[in-house]
Amino acid sequence: MSAPKIRLDSVSKSFGGSVVAVEKLSLDIRDGEFLAIVGPSGCGKTTVLNMLAGLEPATSGTMALNGKPIEGPGAERGVMFQDYALFPWRTVRGNVEFGLVYGPAENGLSPAERTERVERTIEMVGLKGSQDKYPHQLSGGMRQRVALARLMASEPEILLMDEPLAALDAQTRVILQDELLRIWGQDRPASERRTVVFITHAIDEAVFLADRVAVLSSHPGRLKQIVDIDLPRPRGDATRRSGDFARLCQSIWELIREEAYRATMN
Repeated sequence: MSAPKIRLDSVSKSFGGSVVAVEKLSLDIRDGEFLAIVGPSGCGKTTVLNMLAGLEPATSGTMALNGKPIEGPGAERGVMFQDYALFPWRTVRGNVEFGLVYGPAENGLSPAERTERVERTIEMVGLKGSQDKYPHQLSGGMRQRVALARLMASEPEILLMDEPLAALDAQTRVILQDELLRIWGQDRPASERRTVVFITHAIDEAVFLADRVAVLSSHPGRLKQIVDIDLPRPRGDATRRSGDFARLCQSIWELIREEAYRATMN
């Protein structure tokens, strides 16, 4: 077995000294894998992602990327949030190129190379022809495509995604799940894919997208179980209709059901 891309070793995070969000979480994330993290409300999913992004320090334990400690944000990690976080005064093109103009990802790119990458990325997410539109002129699904294009344009090694599809209607969400797997490269070898850590409340979404699902328990967040998703790729509508898909969704639901019910009472 090769060394993991990301390693969390007994990581804990507390706030104010008394509120423990995550406790002794150990997890290896493989190079090129799509890892989803699910669990009931309050299980620390977003806290884990923020620590991986370098936005929050761990209280104890260690986190490493490619064998080196994670001590803050880095260009090798790109983050995508639920709320799009687009600049309303910039066009689609302006939002996508932002990190290439003002961030570390611009190093070494000529203006022509930057333009080519931006246009290629916009086309990749299905927004060709909308380059000059502003966010208020776009649907929710299109805005999320812009956010994804901005993330991909900087070509990070790691994609950290915090419920990026949660605000979308059900039909758009299914379409973008398919698109995300296409853009990630589900029909290519793992060695040619980026590593993804994907936070979601939706069990069916996690099962459809991921190679493995890490199930967390709540108050504090601990690793309860890792579920291997052995559904063949590429995945599509036939996957969603399969008995294996339904069984995996049910088995994960059974792992978190009691805690999920309790979370609705607090």
